[in-house]
Amino acid sequence: MSTTLLAPGFADSSHDAQRLFRSVLDAFSHPGRVVELRDAPAGPGTLSPAAAAFLLTFADRETPLWLEAGLDKQEVRDFLRFHAGTPIVQAREAATFAVIIAGGGEPFAGFAIGSDTYPDRAATLVIEVPSLEDGPVTIWRGPGIDGEVRVAIDGLGDGFWPAWTANHALFPCGVDLVFASGSRLIALPRSVAVEA
Repeated sequence: MSTTLLAPGFADSSHDAQRLFRSVLDAFSHPGRVVELRDAPAGPGTLSPAAAAFLLTFADRETPLWLEAGLDKQEVRDFLRFHAGTPIVQAREAATFAVIIAGGGEPFAGFAIGSDTYPDRAATLVIEVPSLEDGPVTIWRGPGIDGEVRVAIDGLGDGFWPAWTANHALFPCGVDLVFASGSRLIALPRSVAVEA
């Protein structure tokens, strides 16, 4: 790995990570809220700044990462290994975190969903989307939402929300989601129901 070719990570590792941690926590505390990640690193290749910031904040040597084929490039691998130390795995079921591109079939298949005893062992999927505002309107209800919130994420495909309904039905098990576009993200915990 040549460090001269690496995309830069955080300018100030500890302070940037703390600030971004609070921003992501705000997103999970208020599902459906668009959160701007200020000072997010550009990230390598097609990895969005929001996805790069999320991974640099939460991934480490003990959180294996799975990358979809369209993102599984040497520059992305080198960036994440160098800045986060996260191991890249080939098997979905081994991943704590995953980055996928919106629009693929069966987006949740094969990822860890936790168990009734250890629901925290479920995977968190970061889904790269074209826009957080230009898609079909969905209605979200659940913890952290005052009544309901309308969300219009673009590029998810016809089968996405039925797959989410099946995932939500597994609660307290099931995957959690982060939708990333540019330097912004929206969190969708497994506890939230979505009406498409």
